[in-house]
Order: sequence, then structure tokens, then C-alpha cells
Amino acid sequence: MTELTPLDKAEAAVKEASVDTAAVQLAFAAMEVAKLAQQSVPAPACDHQHKQGRSTGEWLAIGCAVCVGSVGIAIGFIAFAIGGISVAILALVLRGMWRDMQKGR
Repeated sequence: MTELTPLDKAEAAVKEASVDTAAVQLAFAAMEVAKLAQQSVPAPACDHQHKQGRSTGEWLAIGCAVCVGSVGIAIGFIAFAIGGISVAILALVLRGMWRDMQKGR
């Protein structure tokens, strides 16, 4: 059994009215307007161009670029760390040589 919507119930009540007065005619007209308002109206086409989303190939290219960039940054930080260690070792060797010179060896 299908359940009637309030709009269908109101329409049935208007049709069953025994007296065809102006009020009934107005109610029936209002019901017709409500039915027309409920019908889906397609949206009008717009004149401007919509920007398309990125394709799969573009996302893959972006992902590859990010990966290559991160590897490059990682290698740069490793080189910076090796350079820092080299400077530290050089400083220790020079300090040892300086102490040896001060002791007269």
C-alpha cells in the first residue's frame, strides 16, 4: 500500500469538495502551482567554461616530480652532513698538530 503525500491528500480533499466555490477553485489552482513547482526543471546551461580536473597522467607526473625532488633534497642533506663531519675531523687533526707544535715535538 502506498502512502499518500500531504500534497496528494490535499488534492483529494479539494476534489471531494461538494461546493464549487471560489475558495475551492483557489485551492485547486494552488495545488496545480505546487505540482508544477515540484517538477524538476533542468538547470540552464552557463556561458563560461568550466576548468577540467587533472588527469591521471598529470597526477602521476606531479607524484614523480615530488619523489625526484625529495631524493635530491635528501642527497643534498647527506652531502652537507658529510661536509660537516669532514670539517670536524680536520679541526681535530689541526688541533692535535697545534698541540704537538706547542710541546715541541
